[in-house]
Amino acid sequence: MALRSSLWYSGNDRNSYIHRAWMRRGLPREAFEGGKPHIAIANTASDLTPCNSHLNEVAESVAHGVWEAGGVPLNLPVVSLGETNVRPTAMLWRNLAAMATEEMLRANPIDGVVLLGGCDKTIPSLLMAAASVDLPAVVMPGGPMLTGHFRGAPLGCGTDVWRLSEEVRAGTLSREAFLESESSMIRSRGHCNTMGTASTMACMAEALGMTLPGTAGTPAPDSRLLERSHETGRLAVDLVHQGRRPSQVMTRGSFLNAIVTLAAVGGSTNAVVHLLAIAGRLGVDLALDDFDPAPDG
Repeated sequence: MALRSSLWYSGNDRNSYIHRAWMRRGLPREAFEGGKPHIAIANTASDLTPCNSHLNEVAESVAHGVWEAGGVPLNLPVVSLGETNVRPTAMLWRNLAAMATEEMLRANPIDGVVLLGGCDKTIPSLLMAAASVDLPAVVMPGGPMLTGHFRGAPLGCGTDVWRLSEEVRAGTLSREAFLESESSMIRSRGHCNTMGTASTMACMAEALGMTLPGTAGTPAPDSRLLERSHETGRLAVDLVHQGRRPSQVMTRGSFLNAIVTLAAVGGSTNAVVHLLAIAGRLGVDLALDDFDPAPDG
């Protein structure tokens, strides 16, 4: 099977020479021979997206898996949207992130892609991009953080901010104690540990068939996340050899499975908007009515 990347690298003409020459900073000649798939690692790691700040480590494990399977891993930083810091909301730039990633995947000599996301809008934008380009793709979610504790009780990283701040207003919690809880709430790397949009979209990616089974809920600090990252790298190479594309995986049936999963996990209502956007990129017939429960009788 002819690889897409060979359009850049194969042959002995001036263009293939210059493409290979610029990539020979550490890559051996063998990287461009023998049908080795070139796998982009679309990486949304950013210090300003705290939920995704650990994804460079995840990318390293993905790269090891790609090498092991006979591919060539290539880190590709893409637009990172952090809901915790971006004002007024990261949703304003989801489509921009999707389009930017899409064009980078389309423009570069790659055969497949591993999509690294975590915070709310990153997995949706990555799936939208992959759906448009339709190159072999697989999602590796960054995973939720560990649960923090304060005053002997577990903390939800989102919901309990509001509860504790209301306790301060009510006079049942001192401002000093409130500020002390700051370092207890965000206990580890990873995205929100509640069933908000980040965890929901990781579950949606798995229900759509776009992750290794059993990956969506793996906590970010869990060593199994890196194990799964390695396996995901190997899978990306296999997907290229099999010619398996997102359009073959994310069918209408897959989206209906995701809708059932959304109801089962009590997921974020934002998933409705994101699933419709991903389906639209694929030309899958999906509408708001598909999210309504079946009528009685």
